Amino acid sequence: MENNFTIFLILMSITALIVFIALYFITAGYGKFASRKWGPAIGNKPAWMLMESPVFILMTVLWICSPRRYETALLVMFLLFQLHYFQRSFIFPLLIKGKSKMPLSIMFMGIIFNVLNALMQGGWLFYISSPDRYPASWLVSPQFIVGTAIYLTGMFINIQSDSIIRRLRKPGDTRHYLPRKGMYKYVTSANYLGEIIEWTGFAILTWSWAGAVFAWWTFANLVPRAHTIYKKYRMEFGQEMEGKNLKRIIPFIY
Repeated sequence: MENNFTIFLILMSITALIVFIALYFITAGYGKFASRKWGPAIGNKPAWMLMESPVFILMTVLWICSPRRYETALLVMFLLFQLHYFQRSFIFPLLIKGKSKMPLSIMFMGIIFNVLNALMQGGWLFYISSPDRYPASWLVSPQFIVGTAIYLTGMFINIQSDSIIRRLRKPGDTRHYLPRKGMYKYVTSANYLGEIIEWTGFAILTWSWAGAVFAWWTFANLVPRAHTIYKKYRMEFGQEMEGKNLKRIIPFIY
C-alpha cells in the first residue's frame, strides 16, 4: 500500500508541473476571467460549495473509518485541515457578492482535485503513516509549532484578502477597483499568497510528502493565475500601480 501511495504522490506532483506550465498559456475561465468557451455555467455560490465540500466530506469519512481517529495529534491536524475547508465550503460561498457564474467544467475539475487531495492528506494521516509517526508529543515539536503558526497566518491573510475584495464596491457600483489594503499593498493576489502560505504551513506541521505535494499543487495552480491577474491589473490600473512596486504573489520578489 505504501508503494502505491508513493506512486500516487509522484503522479500528482508531475501533474501539478504540467498544470503550472499550462496555466501560463491557458486562462482558466472563472472569476475575473469567466468565459462561455468553457461551457455551461452555474452561479458562483452553489459552484463553490459543490466544488469545495467533497474534500471536507471525504476527509471526515476517512477520519471516521480510521482506527486511529482518536489519536490526539492526528485529531488536531484533522481539525486544522477541516477548519479551512469548512470556511471554504460553507461560509465563503455565502459571502460571495454579485451574479458571476462558474463553468461546470471548472467546477468538476475542482471536485476531482479535491477528492484526490482528500485521499492524499487523509490517506497519509490516517492509514499510511506509521502508528508511531504522530504521538501526542508531536504537538509540541518544532515542526508542528512553526507549521501551525504559518498555517494560521496564511489562513488569516486569505480570509482578510477575500474580505477586502468583497468590500471594494458599494451596492449598485459596477466599476473595477485596485485593492490597496492588507497584503494588497505588496501583491495583486494577496488571497492566493495567503493560501500558499497556509498549505506550506500544513506541509510543515505534518512534516509529510503528502502535505508537500499539496503545497506544490497550490503553488502550481495559483502562481500562473496571479500572473494573469497582474497583467489584467496593469492594463486597467497602470497609472495607479506606477511607483508602488507591486508584485504578483510573492512580496518584493514575484
